[in-house]
Amino acid sequence: MVTFMRASLDRPAYTLPGFYFTSAEVFAREQERIFARQWICAGRSADAPAAGDYRLIEVAGENLILLRDQSEQLRVYYNVCRHRGARLCTAAHGQLGESIICPYHAWTYRLDGSLATARYMQDAPDFRREDWPLISAAVAEWDGFVFVSLADQPTPFAQAFAPLIGKFQAWDVARLQRGAQIVYEVTANWKLIVANYSECYHCPLIHPELVAVSPWQSGRNDLTSGPFLGGYMELTHESMTLDGHTHRSPLPGLAAADQRRVYYYSIFPNLLLSLHPDYVMAHRLIPPRPDATTVICEWYFAPEVMAAANFDPTDAVTFWDRTNRQDWHVCELSQQGVSSRAYRPGPYAQSEGLLWQFDQEYLRVMEAE
Repeated sequence: MVTFMRASLDRPAYTLPGFYFTSAEVFAREQERIFARQWICAGRSADAPAAGDYRLIEVAGENLILLRDQSEQLRVYYNVCRHRGARLCTAAHGQLGESIICPYHAWTYRLDGSLATARYMQDAPDFRREDWPLISAAVAEWDGFVFVSLADQPTPFAQAFAPLIGKFQAWDVARLQRGAQIVYEVTANWKLIVANYSECYHCPLIHPELVAVSPWQSGRNDLTSGPFLGGYMELTHESMTLDGHTHRSPLPGLAAADQRRVYYYSIFPNLLLSLHPDYVMAHRLIPPRPDATTVICEWYFAPEVMAAANFDPTDAVTFWDRTNRQDWHVCELSQQGVSSRAYRPGPYAQSEGLLWQFDQEYLRVMEAE
Protein backbone atom coordinates (compact mmCIF):
# COMPACT_ATOMS: atom_id res chain seq x y z
CA MET A 1 0.00 0.00 0.00
CA VAL A 2 1.04 3.56 -0.26
CA THR A 3 1.11 7.18 0.71
CA PHE A 4 2.56 10.64 -0.06
CA MET A 5 5.42 12.04 2.06
CA ARG A 6 6.99 15.47 2.30
CA ALA A 7 8.81 15.32 5.64
CA SER A 8 11.96 17.45 5.47
CA LEU A 9 15.40 15.96 6.06
CA ASP A 10 17.98 18.57 7.06
CA ARG A 11 20.95 16.19 6.89
CA PRO A 12 21.81 12.96 5.08
CA ALA A 13 19.68 10.06 6.29
CA TYR A 14 20.12 6.40 5.52
CA THR A 15 18.14 3.19 5.61
CA LEU A 16 18.68 0.63 8.35
CA PRO A 17 21.44 -2.01 7.95
CA GLY A 18 20.34 -5.32 6.50
CA PHE A 19 20.51 -7.31 9.72
CA TYR A 20 17.47 -5.39 11.04
CA PHE A 21 15.41 -7.22 8.42
CA THR A 22 17.01 -10.66 8.51
CA SER A 23 18.46 -11.38 11.96
CA ALA A 24 16.72 -13.90 14.23
CA GLU A 25 18.31 -12.13 17.18
CA VAL A 26 16.88 -8.77 16.13
CA PHE A 27 13.48 -10.36 15.55
CA ALA A 28 13.51 -11.90 19.05
CA ARG A 29 14.38 -8.50 20.50
CA GLU A 30 11.52 -6.92 18.55
CA GLN A 31 9.10 -9.45 19.98
CA GLU A 32 10.24 -8.61 23.50
CA ARG A 33 10.82 -4.85 23.23
CA ILE A 34 8.04 -3.92 20.81
CA PHE A 35 5.32 -6.54 20.40
CA ALA A 36 5.31 -7.61 24.06
CA ARG A 37 5.44 -4.06 25.48
CA GLN A 38 3.71 -1.63 23.12
CA TRP A 39 -0.02 -1.35 22.46
CA ILE A 40 -0.58 -3.82 19.61
CA CYS A 41 -3.64 -3.74 17.36
CA ALA A 42 -5.28 -7.15 17.74
CA GLY A 43 -8.53 -6.75 15.82
CA ARG A 44 -11.89 -4.99 16.05
CA SER A 45 -14.34 -4.64 18.91
CA ALA A 46 -16.85 -6.43 16.71
CA ASP A 47 -14.72 -9.59 17.00
CA ALA A 48 -16.36 -10.12 20.41
CA PRO A 49 -19.63 -8.18 20.18
CA ALA A 50 -21.68 -9.72 23.03
CA ALA A 51 -21.23 -11.23 26.47
CA GLY A 52 -19.57 -14.63 26.22
CA ASP A 53 -18.24 -14.11 22.70
CA TYR A 54 -14.56 -14.85 22.31
CA ARG A 55 -11.84 -14.95 19.67
CA LEU A 56 -8.28 -16.25 19.87
CA ILE A 57 -5.57 -13.74 18.98
CA GLU A 58 -1.78 -13.85 18.69
CA VAL A 59 0.46 -11.17 20.20
CA ALA A 60 4.24 -11.52 20.48
CA GLY A 61 3.94 -15.24 19.90
CA GLU A 62 1.43 -15.65 22.72
CA ASN A 63 -2.00 -17.20 22.22
CA LEU A 64 -4.62 -15.06 23.96
CA ILE A 65 -8.37 -15.18 24.56
CA LEU A 66 -10.20 -11.96 23.68
CA LEU A 67 -13.70 -11.99 25.19
CA ARG A 68 -16.64 -9.99 26.52
CA ASP A 69 -17.52 -10.79 30.10
CA GLN A 70 -21.04 -10.81 31.54
CA SER A 71 -20.95 -7.02 32.00
CA GLU A 72 -19.83 -6.70 28.33
CA GLN A 73 -16.40 -5.50 29.38
CA LEU A 74 -13.65 -6.50 26.97
CA ARG A 75 -10.98 -8.72 28.53
CA VAL A 76 -7.87 -10.54 27.34
CA TYR A 77 -6.38 -13.63 29.03
CA TYR A 78 -3.44 -15.84 28.25
CA ASN A 79 -4.85 -19.09 26.87
CA VAL A 80 -3.22 -21.05 29.69
CA CYS A 81 -4.84 -22.99 32.53
CA ARG A 82 -3.37 -22.15 35.93
CA HIS A 83 -3.29 -25.84 36.89
CA ARG A 84 -0.87 -27.53 34.48
CA GLY A 85 -0.82 -25.08 31.62
CA ALA A 86 -3.20 -26.69 29.12
CA ARG A 87 -4.73 -24.55 26.39
CA LEU A 88 -8.22 -23.57 27.47
CA CYS A 89 -9.77 -22.67 24.11
CA THR A 90 -8.88 -24.34 20.83
CA ALA A 91 -11.52 -23.11 18.37
CA ALA A 92 -10.60 -19.81 16.72
CA HIS A 93 -13.81 -18.17 17.99
CA GLY A 94 -17.05 -19.06 19.67
CA GLN A 95 -19.44 -18.51 22.58
CA LEU A 96 -18.37 -19.38 26.12
CA GLY A 97 -21.61 -18.92 27.99
CA GLU A 98 -20.68 -17.98 31.56
CA SER A 99 -17.40 -19.84 32.06
CA ILE A 100 -14.18 -21.18 30.57
CA ILE A 101 -13.60 -24.86 31.32
CA CYS A 102 -10.18 -26.43 30.94
CA PRO A 103 -10.48 -29.53 28.71
CA TYR A 104 -7.78 -31.36 30.71
CA HIS A 105 -8.90 -31.38 34.37
CA ALA A 106 -12.01 -29.16 34.21
CA TRP A 107 -10.72 -26.25 36.22
CA THR A 108 -13.45 -23.69 35.57
CA TYR A 109 -13.01 -19.92 35.32
CA ARG A 110 -15.59 -17.15 35.31
CA LEU A 111 -15.41 -14.66 32.46
CA ASP A 112 -13.91 -12.09 34.84
CA GLY A 113 -10.93 -14.47 35.08
CA SER A 114 -11.52 -15.71 38.61
CA LEU A 115 -11.26 -19.44 39.34
CA ALA A 116 -14.75 -20.80 40.09
CA THR A 117 -14.05 -24.48 40.67
CA ALA A 118 -10.99 -26.74 40.87
CA ARG A 119 -11.90 -30.40 41.17
CA TYR A 120 -10.66 -32.16 44.34
CA MET A 121 -8.23 -29.34 45.17
CA GLN A 122 -9.81 -28.78 48.59
CA ASP A 123 -7.32 -31.24 50.08
CA ALA A 124 -4.25 -29.54 48.58
CA PRO A 125 -2.24 -27.73 51.30
CA ASP A 126 -2.94 -23.98 51.49
CA PHE A 127 -4.90 -24.01 48.23
CA ARG A 128 -7.19 -21.01 47.78
CA ARG A 129 -9.18 -20.46 44.58
CA GLU A 130 -8.69 -16.69 44.75
CA ASP A 131 -4.93 -17.18 44.32
CA TRP A 132 -5.29 -18.76 40.87
CA PRO A 133 -7.13 -16.49 38.44
CA LEU A 134 -6.35 -16.44 34.74
CA ILE A 135 -3.38 -14.28 33.79
CA SER A 136 -4.69 -11.20 32.03
CA ALA A 137 -3.24 -8.69 29.60
CA ALA A 138 -4.07 -5.00 29.29
CA VAL A 139 -6.72 -4.20 26.69
CA ALA A 140 -8.18 -0.99 25.27
CA GLU A 141 -10.69 -0.03 22.59
CA TRP A 142 -10.17 2.93 20.27
CA ASP A 143 -12.29 3.86 17.25
CA GLY A 144 -13.59 0.30 17.09
CA PHE A 145 -10.13 -1.28 17.19
CA VAL A 146 -8.84 -3.49 20.01
CA PHE A 147 -5.34 -2.95 21.36
CA VAL A 148 -3.48 -5.29 23.70
CA SER A 149 -0.32 -4.83 25.74
CA LEU A 150 1.53 -7.66 27.45
CA ALA A 151 3.63 -5.24 29.51
CA ASP A 152 3.42 -5.61 33.28
CA GLN A 153 2.81 -1.86 33.58
CA PRO A 154 1.96 -0.47 30.14
CA THR A 155 1.75 3.23 29.48
CA PRO A 156 -1.95 4.10 29.95
CA PHE A 157 -3.60 3.86 26.56
CA ALA A 158 -5.12 7.35 26.73
CA GLN A 159 -1.65 8.75 27.36
CA ALA A 160 0.11 6.67 24.70
CA PHE A 161 -2.52 7.47 22.06
CA ALA A 162 -3.17 11.09 23.05
CA PRO A 163 -2.26 12.47 19.57
CA LEU A 164 -4.93 10.24 17.97
CA ILE A 165 -7.77 10.44 20.49
CA GLY A 166 -10.63 12.19 18.66
CA LYS A 167 -8.52 12.88 15.56
CA PHE A 168 -10.70 10.79 13.24
CA GLN A 169 -14.04 11.70 14.79
CA ALA A 170 -15.48 12.85 11.46
CA TRP A 171 -15.17 9.29 10.05
CA ASP A 172 -16.83 7.76 13.15
CA VAL A 173 -14.69 4.66 12.60
CA ALA A 174 -16.10 2.80 15.60
CA ARG A 175 -19.52 2.83 13.95
CA LEU A 176 -18.32 1.37 10.68
CA GLN A 177 -18.71 -2.33 9.94
CA ARG A 178 -16.41 -4.80 8.23
CA GLY A 179 -17.49 -5.27 4.64
CA ALA A 180 -14.56 -7.30 3.34
CA GLN A 181 -11.31 -8.93 4.43
CA ILE A 182 -8.30 -10.36 2.61
CA VAL A 183 -5.40 -12.05 4.39
CA TYR A 184 -2.02 -11.89 2.64
CA GLU A 185 1.16 -13.81 3.37
CA VAL A 186 4.05 -11.57 2.38
CA THR A 187 7.64 -12.85 2.26
CA ALA A 188 9.10 -9.64 3.63
CA ASN A 189 9.99 -8.10 6.97
CA TRP A 190 7.19 -6.12 8.61
CA LYS A 191 9.26 -2.91 8.65
CA LEU A 192 9.63 -3.01 4.87
CA ILE A 193 5.83 -3.09 4.59
CA VAL A 194 5.48 -0.07 6.89
CA ALA A 195 8.17 1.76 4.91
CA ASN A 196 6.47 1.02 1.60
CA TYR A 197 3.16 2.31 2.99
CA SER A 198 4.82 5.53 4.13
CA GLU A 199 6.04 6.90 0.80
CA CYS A 200 4.75 7.48 -2.70
CA TYR A 201 8.16 7.85 -4.32
CA HIS A 202 7.44 4.48 -5.94
CA CYS A 203 3.85 5.20 -6.96
CA PRO A 204 4.27 6.37 -10.58
CA LEU A 205 6.40 3.30 -11.28
CA ILE A 206 4.23 0.50 -9.89
CA HIS A 207 0.76 1.96 -9.18
CA PRO A 208 -0.77 3.22 -12.45
CA GLU A 209 -4.29 2.80 -11.08
CA LEU A 210 -3.51 4.80 -7.96
CA VAL A 211 -1.83 7.77 -9.63
CA ALA A 212 -4.77 7.98 -12.05
CA VAL A 213 -7.08 8.97 -9.19
CA SER A 214 -4.64 10.48 -6.63
CA PRO A 215 -1.60 12.57 -7.69
CA TRP A 216 1.47 10.99 -6.13
CA GLN A 217 3.12 14.32 -5.21
CA SER A 218 0.01 15.81 -3.63
CA GLY A 219 0.69 14.61 -0.10
CA ARG A 220 1.00 16.69 3.04
CA ASN A 221 1.78 15.30 6.50
CA ASP A 222 0.41 16.42 9.85
CA LEU A 223 2.08 13.81 12.09
CA THR A 224 5.81 13.83 11.38
CA SER A 225 7.56 12.29 14.40
CA GLY A 226 6.98 9.73 17.12
CA PRO A 227 4.89 6.54 16.96
CA PHE A 228 2.15 7.94 14.72
CA LEU A 229 3.05 9.21 11.26
CA GLY A 230 1.10 10.34 8.21
CA GLY A 231 -1.14 12.80 6.46
CA TYR A 232 -3.19 13.00 3.29
CA MET A 233 -3.11 12.76 -0.50
CA GLU A 234 -5.47 14.60 -2.80
CA LEU A 235 -8.20 12.67 -4.57
CA THR A 236 -9.14 13.80 -8.08
CA HIS A 237 -12.19 11.52 -8.32
CA GLU A 238 -14.99 10.34 -6.04
CA SER A 239 -13.22 7.36 -4.52
CA MET A 240 -10.19 5.09 -4.65
CA THR A 241 -11.63 2.65 -7.18
CA LEU A 242 -10.37 1.50 -10.59
CA ASP A 243 -12.40 4.12 -12.45
CA GLY A 244 -12.49 6.65 -9.61
CA HIS A 245 -16.29 6.44 -9.29
CA THR A 246 -18.63 4.83 -6.77
CA HIS A 247 -22.33 4.69 -5.90
CA ARG A 248 -21.50 5.23 -2.22
CA SER A 249 -22.03 8.65 -0.70
CA PRO A 250 -19.30 10.21 1.43
CA LEU A 251 -19.37 9.21 5.07
CA PRO A 252 -21.65 11.49 7.12
CA GLY A 253 -19.87 14.29 8.92
CA LEU A 254 -16.92 14.70 6.56
CA ALA A 255 -15.95 18.25 5.67
CA ALA A 256 -15.88 19.16 1.99
CA ALA A 257 -12.07 19.10 1.95
CA ASP A 258 -11.96 15.59 3.43
CA GLN A 259 -14.28 14.34 0.68
CA ARG A 260 -11.42 15.05 -1.75
CA ARG A 261 -8.63 13.49 0.28
CA VAL A 262 -7.42 10.12 1.49
CA TYR A 263 -5.56 10.05 4.81
CA TYR A 264 -2.86 7.48 5.55
CA TYR A 265 -1.33 6.84 8.98
CA SER A 266 1.12 4.29 10.30
CA ILE A 267 0.26 3.54 13.93
CA PHE A 268 3.31 1.99 15.55
CA PRO A 269 3.98 -0.80 15.36
CA ASN A 270 1.42 -2.82 13.43
CA LEU A 271 -1.60 -0.84 12.19
CA LEU A 272 -1.79 1.02 8.88
CA LEU A 273 -4.98 3.10 8.77
CA SER A 274 -6.36 4.59 5.54
CA LEU A 275 -9.36 6.92 5.73
CA HIS A 276 -11.27 7.44 2.47
CA PRO A 277 -14.30 9.63 1.77
CA ASP A 278 -16.65 6.63 1.55
CA TYR A 279 -14.88 3.86 3.50
CA VAL A 280 -12.00 3.13 5.84
CA MET A 281 -9.34 0.50 5.24
CA ALA A 282 -6.89 -1.00 7.72
CA HIS A 283 -3.88 -3.27 7.41
CA ARG A 284 -2.87 -5.21 10.52
CA LEU A 285 0.62 -6.71 10.49
CA ILE A 286 1.55 -9.93 12.27
CA PRO A 287 5.21 -10.99 11.80
CA PRO A 288 5.83 -14.73 12.43
CA ARG A 289 9.53 -14.52 11.51
CA PRO A 290 12.06 -11.95 10.23
CA ASP A 291 11.35 -12.52 6.54
CA ALA A 292 7.57 -12.96 6.63
CA THR A 293 4.49 -10.94 7.57
CA THR A 294 0.83 -11.86 7.69
CA VAL A 295 -1.16 -8.82 6.58
CA ILE A 296 -4.87 -8.71 7.42
CA CYS A 297 -6.53 -6.10 5.22
CA GLU A 298 -10.09 -5.04 6.03
CA TRP A 299 -12.56 -2.57 4.55
CA TYR A 300 -15.17 -0.82 6.74
CA PHE A 301 -18.36 0.87 5.56
CA ALA A 302 -21.27 2.74 7.10
CA PRO A 303 -23.89 0.28 8.41
CA GLU A 304 -26.71 1.90 6.42
CA VAL A 305 -24.66 1.48 3.24
CA MET A 306 -24.05 -2.19 4.03
CA ALA A 307 -27.77 -2.69 4.75
CA ALA A 308 -28.75 -1.52 1.26
CA ALA A 309 -29.82 -4.24 -1.17
CA ASN A 310 -27.27 -3.11 -3.75
CA PHE A 311 -24.28 -2.95 -1.38
CA ASP A 312 -21.16 -4.15 -3.15
CA PRO A 313 -17.64 -3.38 -1.88
CA THR A 314 -16.00 -4.87 -4.96
CA ASP A 315 -14.93 -1.53 -6.46
CA ALA A 316 -12.87 -0.60 -3.39
CA VAL A 317 -11.63 -4.12 -2.69
CA THR A 318 -10.52 -4.76 -6.27
CA PHE A 319 -8.64 -1.46 -6.42
CA TRP A 320 -6.73 -2.04 -3.22
CA ASP A 321 -6.19 -5.75 -3.74
CA ARG A 322 -4.40 -4.89 -6.99
CA THR A 323 -2.46 -2.10 -5.28
CA ASN A 324 -1.61 -4.31 -2.31
CA ARG A 325 -0.23 -7.05 -4.53
CA GLN A 326 1.88 -4.53 -6.42
CA ASP A 327 3.29 -3.39 -3.07
CA TRP A 328 3.86 -6.88 -1.73
CA HIS A 329 5.87 -7.71 -4.84
CA VAL A 330 8.31 -4.84 -4.35
CA CYS A 331 8.48 -5.50 -0.60
CA GLU A 332 9.52 -9.07 -1.38
CA LEU A 333 12.12 -7.76 -3.83
CA SER A 334 13.41 -5.49 -1.08
CA GLN A 335 13.63 -8.40 1.34
CA GLN A 336 15.69 -10.35 -1.16
CA GLY A 337 17.99 -7.37 -1.65
CA VAL A 338 18.57 -6.47 2.00
CA SER A 339 19.42 -10.14 2.60
CA SER A 340 22.41 -9.88 0.27
CA ARG A 341 25.96 -9.44 1.55
CA ALA A 342 26.25 -6.64 -1.02
CA TYR A 343 23.54 -4.53 0.61
CA ARG A 344 24.61 -1.32 2.35
CA PRO A 345 22.28 1.31 3.84
CA GLY A 346 21.17 3.69 1.08
CA PRO A 347 20.23 7.38 1.27
CA TYR A 348 16.64 8.41 1.85
CA ALA A 349 15.08 10.92 -0.57
CA GLN A 350 13.34 14.03 0.72
CA SER A 351 10.03 12.36 -0.10
CA GLU A 352 10.94 9.50 2.28
CA GLY A 353 11.22 11.58 5.42
CA LEU A 354 8.60 9.62 7.33
CA LEU A 355 10.56 6.41 6.79
CA TRP A 356 13.52 7.92 8.62
CA GLN A 357 11.20 9.11 11.39
CA PHE A 358 9.81 5.58 11.71
CA ASP A 359 13.36 4.26 11.98
CA GLN A 360 14.09 6.69 14.82
CA GLU A 361 11.02 5.59 16.78
CA TYR A 362 11.84 1.95 16.11
CA LEU A 363 15.43 2.35 17.33
CA ARG A 364 14.29 4.32 20.38
CA VAL A 365 11.92 1.53 21.44
CA MET A 366 14.43 -1.21 20.63
CA GLU A 367 17.08 0.49 22.78
CA ALA A 368 14.78 1.32 25.72
CA GLU A 369 15.35 -0.61 28.91
